[in-house]
Amino acid sequence: MRDPNNRQPVRRVVICGGGTAGWMAAAGISKVLGKLLDIKLIESEEIGTVGVGEATIPTLTNFHNVLEINEQEFMAETQATFKLGISFESWRDVRQDYIHSFGTTGIDHWTAGFQHFWHKGVERGLAGDYGDYCLELKASLENRFSHLPNNGMNYAYHLDASRYAKFLRRLSEPRGVQRIEGKIVSYSKHANGDVRAVTLASGQEIEGDLFIDCTGFRALLIGEAMQEEVEDWSQWLFCDRAIAVQTSSVGDAVPLTRSMAHQAGWQWRIPLQHRVGNGIVFSSRYLDEETARQQLLANVEGKTLIEPRLIKFKPCQRRHTWKGNVVAIGLASGFLEPIESTSIHLIQRSVIRLMQSFPSDGIQQADIDEYNAQCNSEIDHIRDFIILHYHVNHRTDAQFWIDAREMSIPASLRHRIDLFKETGRVFRIPNELFAENSWIQVMLGQGIMPKSHHQTADLMGDEELRAFLGNIKGRIDRTVVQLPTHQAYVERYCGRPDAKAA
Repeated sequence: MRDPNNRQPVRRVVICGGGTAGWMAAAGISKVLGKLLDIKLIESEEIGTVGVGEATIPTLTNFHNVLEINEQEFMAETQATFKLGISFESWRDVRQDYIHSFGTTGIDHWTAGFQHFWHKGVERGLAGDYGDYCLELKASLENRFSHLPNNGMNYAYHLDASRYAKFLRRLSEPRGVQRIEGKIVSYSKHANGDVRAVTLASGQEIEGDLFIDCTGFRALLIGEAMQEEVEDWSQWLFCDRAIAVQTSSVGDAVPLTRSMAHQAGWQWRIPLQHRVGNGIVFSSRYLDEETARQQLLANVEGKTLIEPRLIKFKPCQRRHTWKGNVVAIGLASGFLEPIESTSIHLIQRSVIRLMQSFPSDGIQQADIDEYNAQCNSEIDHIRDFIILHYHVNHRTDAQFWIDAREMSIPASLRHRIDLFKETGRVFRIPNELFAENSWIQVMLGQGIMPKSHHQTADLMGDEELRAFLGNIKGRIDRTVVQLPTHQAYVERYCGRPDAKAA
């Protein structure tokens, strides 16, 4: 515990590591507190970044609003496209697909969510697919997109992570962030255990009051210096390897991330303006690396632009992501596989959370404890959501999927599944990332159909229910048919002359 009577003001912030995490931290801190702080970011051209976090979720638009980023400029610089959701292919069973889309589905009543009225409609033969009542899902199926009035279309981005880091650097340096080129080789500590300084290979020593560890899986400060352990979740999340490769574009970019399940994990396909990001995520317990590499290369489209890159990881989270005067952000804090594109979101949330509790007058244990409690709560809910995709499956063709279905799961997830299966009800814990509609779409998509629905839906007669559902579907269909194609919209809105260049 920290001594509350020995508090030193925080004026010198040292960000250790660049990449997406480092430069998002630099951009956020410099925008909010840049005039009050001395901010240094240390990164080395010798050290590569993982750089494959190319799919995002809608919360990134909020972060960009805080930074006052021009969307067209950002998208042009990062060769970004729009994303309306994720296509899960063969996850429930082989050749059975569904989409987890952004936005909402249908219209809720204050007593019951739309899924209850839809369920009643299914029983009566009056309802179509659940996705028929979601604008974002229907637009994604038709490869259409447009900004709509009053934020009527919920969307995220596919982006080039390396270009994104460079874009944020150009925003951050004019706001006072000093970039230092160099590789960190050691650190020194105060008597109380806090980090005093880091030393570069050149011999230069950089002191700080607060250190932000963005050193990736290396976790130099939070892991090595502070000896903060991780909570291993491999018993629920079997995948521990990924192989990434980039390919040339062979067709129009679609507004969906494709997630294609295979016998020991899944493969992603992410369309950018100038290329396509591809990768295979798998468990080394069920598939060897060479076979996974061959499987990936046999299932990509277009010419490969780089050598496939192997990434080893452990699904885990630091028990405390803020310890002493070190805050871990990004891969240094832990890693959940990229199935729901949460990596950049978790960086963003960590940055914003740090801004909300920034220790300008000195680091206090109460702030540390609250920060860690919020981080742990958020990651636990995301972990459960990801486990859901694997556990609730009907596949019998591979031991990986059979074992995932038969494994024990966290009690918190078991409760959500049982509640929806029995009653059709879902709930959202305050500040939880995934809203009710996300849980509903994935549980329905993975094959859980509720046994019952709320009584409110029974108050509607057939004609009223038919009209209610039909009006929602009709309004969505009329909107979708008027939208331009996603490719045409991107080219007009934020395309660059070199967009098709590799």
